[in-house]
Amino acid sequence: MKLTLEVWRQRDAVSPGAFETYEVTDATPEMTLLELLDRLNDQLVVEGREPVAFESDCREGICGCCGMDVDGRPHGPQANTPSCEQHVRSFQDGDRVVLEPLRSAAFPVVRDLVVDRSALDRVIQAGGHVAVDAGTAPDADATTVGYLTAEEALDFAACIGCGACVAACPNGSAMLFTGARITHLAKLPQTRAERGTRARSMVAQMEHDFGPCSTYGECAIVCPAGIPLSAIAAVGKERMRAFLRNRAD
Repeated sequence: MKLTLEVWRQRDAVSPGAFETYEVTDATPEMTLLELLDRLNDQLVVEGREPVAFESDCREGICGCCGMDVDGRPHGPQANTPSCEQHVRSFQDGDRVVLEPLRSAAFPVVRDLVVDRSALDRVIQAGGHVAVDAGTAPDADATTVGYLTAEEALDFAACIGCGACVAACPNGSAMLFTGARITHLAKLPQTRAERGTRARSMVAQMEHDFGPCSTYGECAIVCPAGIPLSAIAAVGKERMRAFLRNRAD
């Protein structure tokens, strides 16, 4: 297969960027997008040119590093699939494919297709954790959790933090990401002591760095973990619960 790639090139966060055109003439349908970029970089290195910078780690849809925009869509044409599992067979021989970094004001470009997603880390740091005094943690099986509750909590915990939901949202919202984190912890008995504090602090940090929910649901379509839109509803629910309980206190 022959593919023409329009790739965003940008030296650093402050330098202006622009698209550059490359051709890969020996692509195969079973290649992933990342393997296609590997092949392109092999060509560029042989030619003595600077390879394209992009992120990857596990290449198994687990780590969330690989996110990029493909023809204007986070990750690529296949719904709910990370970039590392999007395949060249989604394109036709001779197609022109546009590759650029995830587009969001909250994700400044570091270099080429690499963006800084530390804004998501700040949401986690604000409350996506459990504080336990050293030496006081109970045994793992000391507190029982019902099967359905555990499964639902794990479903929300599956979020890989790739940032595709933010890039897909016209307002650059992180509601799906934040809702997944809040809901996961709110459902478990071991984490309920900090439930209200967690909701207030995480939502405040989210609103500081990201835009409001667009209510269109683009985020759920591109989410590789299949986080449902109910996670967005949970943000308002948990914040209201924290507010009412605080007033009652």
